[in-house]
Amino acid sequence: MIHWRRGIVTTIRSTRPGYTEVEADIGRPLPSTTITAIRAVAYTEAVGHPRVGDTVLLNVSALAKRLGTGGFGLVVALPDALPADPPEGPGHLVKDRYSPLQTMVLGVDDQESEHHETLAGEDSLHGMPVIVADLHSTLPAIIAGIRAVDPGLRIAYVLSDGAALPASFSQAAAGLKEAGWLYGTISTGQSWGADLEAVTVHTGLLAAKHVLNADITIVAQGPGNLGTGTKYGYSGLVTGDHLNAAALLDGIPVGVLRMSNADARGRHFGISHHSLTSLAEIARPGVRVAVPDFSTLAEVELSEMDPDPSAVAEVVASQLPLLHMHEQIDVSLEGLWSQLKSTPVSLSTMGRRLPADAAAFLAAASAGRMAVEI
Repeated sequence: MIHWRRGIVTTIRSTRPGYTEVEADIGRPLPSTTITAIRAVAYTEAVGHPRVGDTVLLNVSALAKRLGTGGFGLVVALPDALPADPPEGPGHLVKDRYSPLQTMVLGVDDQESEHHETLAGEDSLHGMPVIVADLHSTLPAIIAGIRAVDPGLRIAYVLSDGAALPASFSQAAAGLKEAGWLYGTISTGQSWGADLEAVTVHTGLLAAKHVLNADITIVAQGPGNLGTGTKYGYSGLVTGDHLNAAALLDGIPVGVLRMSNADARGRHFGISHHSLTSLAEIARPGVRVAVPDFSTLAEVELSEMDPDPSAVAEVVASQLPLLHMHEQIDVSLEGLWSQLKSTPVSLSTMGRRLPADAAAFLAAASAGRMAVEI
């Protein structure tokens, strides 16, 4: 079921490579509202570059349902300003297959790729740490933890297809690359638009190691995590599979504990049930799991956090036996708070900023620190 509108672009709000956000007048209000002016996203590689006054065909389904996930209008086409045909060239990987906006790309593992021979002959990550996270919002925090130990390491990001498929939707990835904190990105599965394209997370990881020459790779879905309040009905469940992929390829799988000291939902307070399920039931035994040591936070740092993240320490201690099959490593948080405050992109998870849910970001940063130290 799709809600459609035809609109007129009234304002260009922002733009970055592959992404333009506009305001559009849609004339006919959304269901049960009087809203006729909306924000909408155009993926310029797919639909071209909208200009003020252009007519746009819009998918407004998420707005009509008042959802957070997918909560933009999406430009499906510029009917009167279609982009030119792309130049002829190699590449036959079809992404977002059989949707109206399926796109064809040159995969790094494609037979026509200059890297095909390399990836056809490689099946090992040779001990590269692979940090696997549930939420996209952990990406800058993980990198902050890595850089707290060694800012010179080359970091790659492998985007899975559990949430936003267009890589350009990630403001965090774009900002981290621009600041030099992130070396390169790889979109896998049905996701598309990163620096490199790959068919699977497996070839994405191999490309990170052998094409981008990454020292550490982070795997996470894009923005827009989807959950249903059921044990297995959430998009981050595949983190267990991605940890298994890292182990299969002779990498070092590092698990990020999704943690919160502010989420009012009991299933997410302390270690989220999402992490507990994927680590305890999906991931093979032997994952290195970073456990933040909240006792190592300085008093001056705690005074900047509200609520106090150390309040979850007792709950976390009671949950860790559920992860007995993995190697749990206590990680000092010394110096990580200042590093988190220096990130070149804003930190926010489930609508909460850094001071309001410090445990979430400290847990992610501790995984980054541990990955370097092992």
